[in-house]
Order: sequence, then structure tokens, then C-alpha cells
Amino acid sequence: MTQLQKPIRGRGASDNPVNRFEGHYVDYELDEETGEKPSQKTQLIKDDTKNIISFNKSPDIPFEAGLNPYRGCEHGCVYCYARPFHEYLGFSVGLDFETKIVVKYEAPELLRKTLRSPKWEPQIIAMSGITDVYQPLEKKLKLTRGCLEVLAEYRNPVGIITKNHLITRDIDQLKRLAEFNCVRTTISVTSLDKKITEVMEPRTSRPYRRLKAIEKLAEAGIPVGVNVAPIVPGLTDHELADILRSAADAGAQTAGFIILRLPYKVKDIFIDWLEQYFPDRKDKIRNRLLDMRGGKLYEAEFGKRMRGEGNFAKQIEDIFSIHAKRLGFNHERKPMTTEHFVKVSGDQLSLF
Repeated sequence: MTQLQKPIRGRGASDNPVNRFEGHYVDYELDEETGEKPSQKTQLIKDDTKNIISFNKSPDIPFEAGLNPYRGCEHGCVYCYARPFHEYLGFSVGLDFETKIVVKYEAPELLRKTLRSPKWEPQIIAMSGITDVYQPLEKKLKLTRGCLEVLAEYRNPVGIITKNHLITRDIDQLKRLAEFNCVRTTISVTSLDKKITEVMEPRTSRPYRRLKAIEKLAEAGIPVGVNVAPIVPGLTDHELADILRSAADAGAQTAGFIILRLPYKVKDIFIDWLEQYFPDRKDKIRNRLLDMRGGKLYEAEFGKRMRGEGNFAKQIEDIFSIHAKRLGFNHERKPMTTEHFVKVSGDQLSLF
């Protein structure tokens, strides 16, 4: 980071840190009248990749196959652990991540080609494992919806995590998948405080809308859970019990949590953000993170990066366990199945 920047309305980051691979810094010009950086317009960049499914072997991630129609995310969550992925594309983890969105316009067609291939082994596909598949652009582009239509045709199981009420638009397709036990949905709720979410997650659905999404999904018979993530110690950890209770009242059946992760230069963005919006809590939050991460702001080791260590981490885990049990979460977690996977009608390969 350079000197502390002024916040930019509607964006999480307010700067463009140097790309750790290419070593260059791209700043934005100040407005001549206000002396501040203007809110940058979103730029869409076509992704010509021919592979739509990515695979991972991380032992603390419950899926191997992932599908992301978008790289970069307009939601602008200041803490987003996916920001460093943008550096592999030659961009910055800061404003670039929120304004330069790489779009896989042919995602539904590529997915159909993948599922049709004799090499495809039916398995759970995770959507939003990196960036949110229901970020604002999806309302117009409908790439996530197109992928869900393909998954429903083939009855290939899918798990979706989102912060956006827009998922309710696709209840018709989710119901098709639910009929064959091929879908699980999760709504992330970070805070019930609208003022916090407005600056920490500027372009996401507000808390009451996320709870409403849980309610609508549950009413439609679609398996839905809540992920209290990320928990920011010293800022949102006191809300854990209330979030779980509110999600249970809305109809969530499962629950999980993740402690704040700050890989690479996301640490700088987050600390500067604290200075901008919560200077009185900055030291407390930073010290809590250091305590939970063995004296560092981030610990990348598998098994530790999601939950942390130490007394504060143990306290959060205990509170979660007590309330999750009391509210009846996670008692019946019927796993998704691939037994109903089919080659859709008209697929000539299925004739042989």
C-alpha cells in the first residue's frame, strides 16, 4: 500500500496494491473538484478458456470440482480471500478485482460439452468456490442460470454458496435439481448490522435480504444452510448466536462458520479499511487475529486457515457448537447423489 486512501463509495478497496508477480502499481486519477478517486466503472473482459471445470486437492475444502463463470467480483467484499487470484491475470488485488471482471460467456456451452464427454465422471460441482456466481452482473448475463439449466438436464449434483438474494430467481431450476437430491445451497451471512455490511461488502444483498433468500429456498423445498463467514474477531464475532438463530428461524437446516482469512496483500487492504471505517477497533481486531494465527495475520496451513487457533478461536468454536446443536442444525445431512446422472436426450453418444 501507499499512503492511506479515502474510501470510494460502492467499493470495498480504495487502492490498487502492486501486483506481487509483475511489480507494477496502477493508480487511478483523482477527481479535480473533490480531490478524491472516483468510483470506477466495471469493465467486462472476455475469458476465452476452453475448460469450465477446475479441480483442487485441498484437504480442508469439501469438493474437488469447481465452476466459476466470473473471475473477479463486483460484490467488493474487502476481506475476500479470492482477491489474490486476480494477480495471476496481471491485475491488482484491490480495485481491479472489483472492477475488471473476467467473464466466461460460453460457460453453459462449455459445461454441456464437459458433462457430455465420456471422460466425465459424475461428481459434485461447487459454484462460488472462489467468486460469487450471483454477483450483480449475473442479473443481466444469466450465465449461472444457464449452467444450472445444464446441470438440471444431466442431473449432476451442485453446491452453491452466495451472498446474493438473486439466487431466488433460479428457484425453478434448483427445484428440478432438488427432485433428484442434486443440490445444496448456502447463504453466507457475515453480520446482521446493515451499516457494517454496507462498507464491508458494499454490493452484496443486505442481511435481511439474505435471510429472506433462506426463507424462500426453504419454502420451495430446496436444501439450504447458513455459513457465518467470515467471522471478524472484535467486529462481528459477538453476532454469531444471533445470526444462527435468525437463519434457523428463516428455515436453514445446516450451518457452518469460517474465521477471517487474509492471504497476501488482502491483509493490507483490510487493515487500511479498518483505519478508514473502524479506527477505534483496529488494534483490537488486529491483536485478535494475531492471537488466532500464531502471531501472524494469516496462517495458510491446511486445517488452521479456516478456523484459527488459540483461546479466541476455541471460544468461537464452542459458541458455534452450542448454538448449532440447540437450534437443530446439521442433524440430518443427507449427502447429494450422482445416481440419477443421465446423458440428456439427443446426445448421440448415449445411443451406443
